[in-house]
Amino acid sequence: MGNLLSLTTFIPLLGAVILALFLRGDDVAAQRNAKWVALATTAFTFVVSLFILFGFDSSNPGFQFVEERQWLLGLTYKMGVDGISVLFVLLTTFLMPLVIASTWDVTTRVKEYMIAFLVLETLMIGVFVSLDLVLFYLFFEASLIPMFLIIGIWGGANRIYAAFKFFLYTFLGSVLMLVAMMAMFAQAGTTDIPTLMAFDFPSQTMSVWGLSIVGGAQTLMWFAFLASFAVKMPMWPVHTWLPDAHVQAPTAGSVVLAAILLKMGGYGFLRFSLPMFPVASELWGELILWLSAIAVVYTSLVALVQEDMKKLIAYSSVAHMGFVTAGIFSLNQQGLDGGIFQMISHGFISGALFLCVGVVYDRIHTRDIAAYGGLANRMPAYATVFMLFTLGNIGLPGTSGFVGEFLTLMGMFQANTWIAFVAAIGMILSAGYALWLYRRIVLGDLIKESLKTITDLTPREKWIFAPLAVMTLLLGFYPSLVTDVTGPAAAQLVERVETANADYTATTQMAEN
Repeated sequence: MGNLLSLTTFIPLLGAVILALFLRGDDVAAQRNAKWVALATTAFTFVVSLFILFGFDSSNPGFQFVEERQWLLGLTYKMGVDGISVLFVLLTTFLMPLVIASTWDVTTRVKEYMIAFLVLETLMIGVFVSLDLVLFYLFFEASLIPMFLIIGIWGGANRIYAAFKFFLYTFLGSVLMLVAMMAMFAQAGTTDIPTLMAFDFPSQTMSVWGLSIVGGAQTLMWFAFLASFAVKMPMWPVHTWLPDAHVQAPTAGSVVLAAILLKMGGYGFLRFSLPMFPVASELWGELILWLSAIAVVYTSLVALVQEDMKKLIAYSSVAHMGFVTAGIFSLNQQGLDGGIFQMISHGFISGALFLCVGVVYDRIHTRDIAAYGGLANRMPAYATVFMLFTLGNIGLPGTSGFVGEFLTLMGMFQANTWIAFVAAIGMILSAGYALWLYRRIVLGDLIKESLKTITDLTPREKWIFAPLAVMTLLLGFYPSLVTDVTGPAAAQLVERVETANADYTATTQMAEN
């Protein structure tokens, strides 16, 4: 049990090594074996990760299952989870077997495809359990590589452009974060994340090139981290890489991108921006709130005019991530709880929606909305599943989507009523584009010849959707399954921000007097 986090993190990598070294050939049998090895590896990883959840003390806001040892070149290998990160680990391990199961019809370079997803799982888990700056940065940046390959090799016709756009956007943002990390080490003398979370970085107003920087070094480092996490989420207006990446990525790649990779940005805000730069988070929080509110409305309007199913759902993801950032930078308990809940919920719902697109794309080989209509006549099971996740996406009470949006709106309302009002307009628009999409694809008469022989969900596809449907409804009726775990850690984070800003205010007033 002492190395449970390392075991969970590196089991997928071990599976990738086994595939690379021992599986030969590219015939049907070898392809099938590669898929089974990958599925067994991800399923075993999920089972192991459950021991983390079962042994986790939700009343303890601190880090648990901590592993620490000296690494190469004097660096520290340190892992641990708290109430915020443990659920992202579980989300990742829960979704990856479903992702692998959704790739069963892939026939191109199957072994390499499976290896890419297994390596990606290790890197994503590593991001959520790292408690050292260097280790976090290595996992965070390395996760770009397998996703770049997944889009660039197995993607659509314009995959090379989308892959490079995805890589360059996210990599360039992270360069500024690396500079900030070096500045943090220079000031604090450590790369230990728990130590840095309690360290008071300078917040006195300073002058840089003749400009007066309110919040001092905290502001500069806060914006450096913002450059990375805003692109990763992505926030408006640095979101333009996401629709291209989603449209060109294979179905499994889109699921991982929407359900897990985007959450690294929100997790970064919670792990770095708020606890390490609390004064800057308070000073510039309203900027993020307005950017988030604009994102919710703007991307919802853009989604309304899309003709590609994947692109519509991609813009929907940007809108929902706007709720996440607004909740986080409300800097209150409801907002933080809502932001975290929304990320977990979005992982299930958006992943399922991209799988819904993949189901019909595998049969008809087009994502154009105009090519469909009346699918309920031939695919009643598909119509039911698609309806459930559409309702979850628009936040219908009884689904997990409602809880996340309701909590974030409560947090926004406490911070700024106008921002909550604008975001609420975005919720209305989300119902518009989601129901419009459903009507065009599923309802109406089945008049297109290409659809008259289309088949309903296979047993394998039903088994993939079933766990996602269960989690969407379970969290909708019992949100405490998430909030009881995240609540103490979120409360500690709010207290850290409030205490630091009270000290900053007192110091500023004394200096003025």
